[in-house]
Amino acid sequence: MAVSKTRPKLVDVARQLFAKMGVENTTMNDIAVASKKGRRTLYTYFKSKEDIYLAVVESELDILSDLMKRVVAKSKSPDEKIIEMIYTRLDAVKEVVYRNGTLRANFFRDIWQVEKVRKKFDAKEMELFREILTEGVEKGVFVIDDIDMTAALMHYCVKGIEVPYIRGHIGPDMDVETRKRYVANIVFGALRKTT
Repeated sequence: MAVSKTRPKLVDVARQLFAKMGVENTTMNDIAVASKKGRRTLYTYFKSKEDIYLAVVESELDILSDLMKRVVAKSKSPDEKIIEMIYTRLDAVKEVVYRNGTLRANFFRDIWQVEKVRKKFDAKEMELFREILTEGVEKGVFVIDDIDMTAALMHYCVKGIEVPYIRGHIGPDMDVETRKRYVANIVFGALRKTT
């Protein structure tokens, strides 16, 4: 296997083991054996189990970033893109947390550790919001005085509702369309949507 493929394979194997057995119950030796690599190879790429856990989180965030880039590239109006991007982001994070089983507990318990890895993702996300907002202003859909500040605020607002959304605390008794209407009212009220 080429060197360039070894690290991603180790991360994927670790993700599967963490999801199945839990981070605490998975050893570096478990990862080495499951990936059919020696412990020396594993330690060439990662100093500790914490390092490989953070690499797993980073790889999931890269996938999420790619999903959001696809939304920005769609041939839709900026107002449709902004709502789709918010839901794409929230649903993808929720799906990752639930799909990874026991990673869910680690995600909530180690949120500050996860935050270290998220810095790069956060910057990418703000840039994507900035792109949609700029397009919206240029097309006369939004009236925004400061696009950078608005992009940052949107990022932090969405990030702030992430945990309640994952836990199902946001509009649990509402149907999807009603929830989306509330979100659209808040977002478009803040963006002073013109159409």
